[in-house]
Amino acid sequence: MHGWMWVACGLITIQAILQQATPITLKYVVDELSNQIGNGTGNYQRLILLFALILVINLGGIILSSISQRLGDFISSRLGRYLTEVYYRQIFSLPQKYFDSEISGKIVNQLNRGILSIREFVGSTTNFMAPALLQAFFGIAVLMYFNVTIGLLALAVFPIYIAISSYSTRRWGMSQAKKNVYEDSVRGRIQEVISNIKLVKTYNTQQREWKHVSSQYQHINDIYDHQSTEYHVLNFVRGFGLEVAFVIILFLIFRSTFLGTLTLGEMVLIIQVLNQLRWPLFGMSYILEQVQQAEADSKAFFEVLDLEGSEVYQTKPLAPVVKHPELAFEQVSFSYDPDNPVLHDINLQLDKQETVALVGNSGAGKTTLINLILKLYEPTAGHISLSGQKYGSVSHAWVRSHMALVFQDNELFSSTIRENVAYGVKGATDAEIIKALKQANAYEFVSKFKDGLDAQIGERGVKLSGGQKQRIQIARAILHDKPILILDEATSSLDSKSERLVQDALEKLFKNRLVLIIAHRFSTIQNVDRIVVLDNGTIADMGRPPELAKRPGLYSELLKYQIEGNKKLLSKYELY
Repeated sequence: MHGWMWVACGLITIQAILQQATPITLKYVVDELSNQIGNGTGNYQRLILLFALILVINLGGIILSSISQRLGDFISSRLGRYLTEVYYRQIFSLPQKYFDSEISGKIVNQLNRGILSIREFVGSTTNFMAPALLQAFFGIAVLMYFNVTIGLLALAVFPIYIAISSYSTRRWGMSQAKKNVYEDSVRGRIQEVISNIKLVKTYNTQQREWKHVSSQYQHINDIYDHQSTEYHVLNFVRGFGLEVAFVIILFLIFRSTFLGTLTLGEMVLIIQVLNQLRWPLFGMSYILEQVQQAEADSKAFFEVLDLEGSEVYQTKPLAPVVKHPELAFEQVSFSYDPDNPVLHDINLQLDKQETVALVGNSGAGKTTLINLILKLYEPTAGHISLSGQKYGSVSHAWVRSHMALVFQDNELFSSTIRENVAYGVKGATDAEIIKALKQANAYEFVSKFKDGLDAQIGERGVKLSGGQKQRIQIARAILHDKPILILDEATSSLDSKSERLVQDALEKLFKNRLVLIIAHRFSTIQNVDRIVVLDNGTIADMGRPPELAKRPGLYSELLKYQIEGNKKLLSKYELY
């Protein structure tokens, strides 16, 4: 792309030179006319050649302008792709805590606004700014050559005009930055409302959400009104001063011609060049505005690029996956912030081909423990190892290449069932996808869709029921066939019949791999090899299900509550 930019610069320079060639040629045309009128010595053939030259210059200028503008658009579009790739890659490298504290709509808005402003700035540079600067340079040089006084006066206009423009655009940029804060907030809120439209409609909060967005835009309009008023006042001052200066210079030009120090041809030349200088002056003002706007609109974009990434964007092949991996926690502690510790001194060995359940009250640290295993967060103390390899010395991608995960929340894309089940698996065949769906007790409902595997499921699977979404995730995990399987409340959205069928399929899948299960319904984990009980961020107990059921402690207490709840339900219907 750099090569094309140099080509564009060359074309723009030639174009700026040609723009000065027409007034110079006209100067000789007027001189021929003056000679013919004054003493009859004009050369008609030379006059025809001069007009032919003007035609060639103008046509050449149009051709070069079209080519340079097309080249500018070419560079701008490629730049848009490059900036998107850089930003997107940076997003992949940012730590999970960044996404925990930012609204997705805001991130996307910053991306769109930043890329648009930079693309417009580069496009304006190649199509407008650079030609304006070069035309100003060559125009002043021509004026200085024919009349130093007029050239100096024209040059003196530039710093005054630019100073006013600089102040105006700086004030504009300050207001623009304030507007962007409100716009990011309101766009993020709109996206959240759309994502949670069922919630909004259920609780009849449409008017409240509408008023919130309306009030935010009122702030934006207030800022814009002040911004616009200030800009147009300064623009009037700038324009008024420019017209006064140009009238004074025109008077000097006609005076010099009247006194005979300038020929008619030179007068026409100087007037044309002077009129051409209006465009560079306006152009420089526009340049400053574009620079300020690009700076304000792309500030958040570059702030994201400046953030320190915690992950490497993986492009090289990964080391081979360990067939039967083990996980070890050694004195692991974690906190999202210093005043809110979540895990304390966790020591845990997870052996290969073992099924382990994590249980405990809500907020005990179960999901956080899984997030640490997935290397979404780094321990604040201690370290985690995978088959002897400390997490700190291996890549995030290599750790995750061992794991398949079924989320508690339905993590699905707004595409087809095929794409969601096969997500992350290269070259998965329909037969393999269907087999995974059958094992997850999902093929029965999938086969009823008109488009089958190609059925569109909507944003986050909105066209599916909760249980159907969960089974699509389970099918995805089955298809990945990784040595470590993590189930975060994997059957929480299933009815009793589907849960039993999926449980049977999962128990077959559990063989020959390390399985971690987070579950609140203890009926689903009675056949696991070991249960780890978490309480207040520590391991409160550990053992086989029968042992913990008999041993006084948190597990037996929670189990008792569930059994009593089931008994009451059965007694109510006289089934117990």
